[in-house]
Amino acid sequence: MTQSSGQRVGEGFIFYLKADWKVTEKVPRGDGPQRMPAVTAIARRVAGTGCRAGEAERRGVGGDGQEKDTNGDALWVWCYPSITAELRNLLLRKCCLTDENKLLHTFVFGQYKRSWFYITTVEVQDSPALKKVTHFSIVLTAKDFNPEKYAAFTRILCRIYMKHGTPVKIMESYIAVLTKGICQSEENGSFLSKDFDARKAYLAGSIKDIVSQFGMETVILYTALMLKKRIVVYHPRIEAIQEFTRTLPALAWHRQDWSILHSYVHLNEEEIEALKACTGYVAGFTDSEVSSRQDLYDVYVNLADSEITISPGVKEAMTMGKLHKEIGQLIVQSAEDPDKSDSQVIKDISLKTKEILTTLASLTEVSDGNEKPTLNSEVLKQKRFPPATENFLVHLAAAEQMLKI
Repeated sequence: MTQSSGQRVGEGFIFYLKADWKVTEKVPRGDGPQRMPAVTAIARRVAGTGCRAGEAERRGVGGDGQEKDTNGDALWVWCYPSITAELRNLLLRKCCLTDENKLLHTFVFGQYKRSWFYITTVEVQDSPALKKVTHFSIVLTAKDFNPEKYAAFTRILCRIYMKHGTPVKIMESYIAVLTKGICQSEENGSFLSKDFDARKAYLAGSIKDIVSQFGMETVILYTALMLKKRIVVYHPRIEAIQEFTRTLPALAWHRQDWSILHSYVHLNEEEIEALKACTGYVAGFTDSEVSSRQDLYDVYVNLADSEITISPGVKEAMTMGKLHKEIGQLIVQSAEDPDKSDSQVIKDISLKTKEILTTLASLTEVSDGNEKPTLNSEVLKQKRFPPATENFLVHLAAAEQMLKI
């Protein structure tokens, strides 16, 4: 959805190019068609995570929905406008209502092909409008990274759906945010889009928790991020994965680039191909088999066992030396200071990064009519840096597009 000021805050899946959402429900067998809101239609019926019947669509007001009965069958309830089968299948994989282990994930988020998805799932209790429904999920897709914003908005939409049982009321709130940037209700709560600044989302994770777990090895993560390497993180709990991975881009604060984050990835062919199309990333998996997929990572983090592994193919680029020791010590000392907040720790790391980038800039020159300075290898050699430092600066120059090809 977009604010009245024109700032884009959501775009993609349900309300294509504006905002997108999907509703999923669990219902007893036989009640699927009767439970659908009048403005919606069955998009498909699935058993577990697989398609069980054909697809039907109806043009008009609506969104996307999926219903699931107590025997494991699921109905995709409503869709506006139509979406690709690829995206639909992706969202079904992410939605815990189709998860065989039946774990309830109240909120998950991730990215696929430059589009973010945010999924809130609730258990229905004492709702006259949803008497036969046990759980449902609402999904928003957007172009920006802001879990707190979309968690807040989907919670309000869930309350509205819980009360009325129809996507029409959800649309009213969507339109209010679209036109005014706000939706208000004494019963369901208020949402003001401008309250959720992107910078706050970037700083919401805990860098101190990461350092507490990995200590000096945090510098490996810092180096991998600075050099735009591929980081894969494994943990069986998606909540742990998301909290950890969302924080990592802050180690390269000078870029403020959260597009590298893919916090919820399955070992699915389409998802893996989309991931491989990215030059550097932070990707989270709950499937332990990802550890054997060395084609996917330069650095592998087993979050459950607190282990970090560097792939043989990047060991030369990731060689640690005196500079890395200094950075590691700075990170640990800052993070262990009880008087410092997470944002202050990030600032300390950022200042060290700025110092390194300033050194790198002093080794560059503008030549051949290029506007962007490039690294002068002769000047670099004259500085007589330790081999590991020189190696790091060369690879950093490449990552910062300051290396002449």
